[in-house]
Amino acid sequence: MQWWQILLLTLYAGYQILDSITISSSMDSPVFAGFITGLIMGDMVTGLIIGGSMQLTILGVGTFGGASRIDANSGTIIATAFSIGVGMDPQVAIAAIAVPVASLMIQTDILGRFANTYFLHRIDTNIERLNFKGITFNYLMGIVPWSLSRMIPVFLALAFGGGVVETAVNFMNEHLEWLNNGLATAGALLPAVGFAILLRYLPVKRHIAYLILGFILTALFATLYTNIISLGTAMTGVSKDFTQTFNSLPMLAITFVGLAFAILEYKRSTSKTVAVAENHSNTADEGGEIDDDEL
Repeated sequence: MQWWQILLLTLYAGYQILDSITISSSMDSPVFAGFITGLIMGDMVTGLIIGGSMQLTILGVGTFGGASRIDANSGTIIATAFSIGVGMDPQVAIAAIAVPVASLMIQTDILGRFANTYFLHRIDTNIERLNFKGITFNYLMGIVPWSLSRMIPVFLALAFGGGVVETAVNFMNEHLEWLNNGLATAGALLPAVGFAILLRYLPVKRHIAYLILGFILTALFATLYTNIISLGTAMTGVSKDFTQTFNSLPMLAITFVGLAFAILEYKRSTSKTVAVAENHSNTADEGGEIDDDEL
């Protein structure tokens, strides 16, 4: 791993947490972390595989109040960098590096939050003194502990952990193939955990029809396109003049199907809300009228 790669990934690790709490440009998502890391390391496919898997893993994971959660972004950065740098299988990197690192980064997140209390108290003091420049300065200084809480662990892992990871990967490939296969299987199953957590908190019972319909549409389209691809491959083997390329079903098509149903549901819910509001308004008006005999 080159020094400039370590530098860029360290800087991005510091930026992504700031984007998460202030800017919110989506550059703090695991899939974006995988894309950026893959771009810097020269293999965007591996980066997107690891980033996408980590994104699915934390689908149903959220933070409430001051709670800390696993840092899937930092885990994605380190796992992608090592996977590309030492030739580790992406699924193994997810289970062996991304998830453990993401869990350990909870501690650095807590340290970052505690360090910010120093600037918080200074802001309180400046508020009492009406020192607006001091308020702004201390608010911006909060960038330092937040960024360092990600930059330091990522830098240390990338700068000094490469040799250890490479040695471990070579040993696993040569002597622990069963463990390697087990980690790859676990890494492939992790996105299902994210879906399970998400479905646990979504109103599935209320919208079970949409869930069933979406599953059936996806299964039917996937089967249809798989058969078309198989037919195209067979035709190519029979005739060299047959050069038509059949692509698999793009996930964008599935996304638009879901978007269409979401729009329909939104319109239905909005119409129902407006009708209920108008009904309450009419009831209030009728109850507030004063008859002549009451005068």
